[in-house]
Amino acid sequence: MSRIAKYPVELPKGVEATIAADQITVKGPLGTLAQALTGQVTIGQDDGKLTFVAANDSREAKAMSGTLRALVNNMVTGVSKGFERKLTLVGVGYRAQAQGDSVKLQLGFSHDVVHQMPAGVKVECPTQTEVVLKGADKQRVGQVAAEIRAYRPPEPYKGKGVRYADERVVIKETKKK
Repeated sequence: MSRIAKYPVELPKGVEATIAADQITVKGPLGTLAQALTGQVTIGQDDGKLTFVAANDSREAKAMSGTLRALVNNMVTGVSKGFERKLTLVGVGYRAQAQGDSVKLQLGFSHDVVHQMPAGVKVECPTQTEVVLKGADKQRVGQVAAEIRAYRPPEPYKGKGVRYADERVVIKETKKK
């Protein structure tokens, strides 16, 4: 059995989990998330705790029990607290501006880049060089952050580009004659 799947997922106050035959739905103050289920994992619910047990002794079932436990734990955290990802823009003239459900980026191109936010992800720009993405779905928030970063990833000589707030860019030394 997976070591991670041994620990139950506790449901905080205000969070409900509904287990159907083919999916698990977690509902909380920040929204509702659903995850498809396979027949390899058995989910039990009692006293505000979810337990995950492999349905058989196959290697795939044991691995899926830990994977599903981690995914459901992220869903519970997302609908109760939410997730956020911070991006910083480094470079002369690099700016970001939130416009409703999209973000307008000036990244040194001849045109502005407008990135549309998917449902469930909110964008804020506290300063011109910071972008904060918030949402209940950890995977979706991370994917949007990766898409925005992909417009202009940090380059290794000057460090210009879009980077995660906690990312460290190692600056290369220029070529000597």
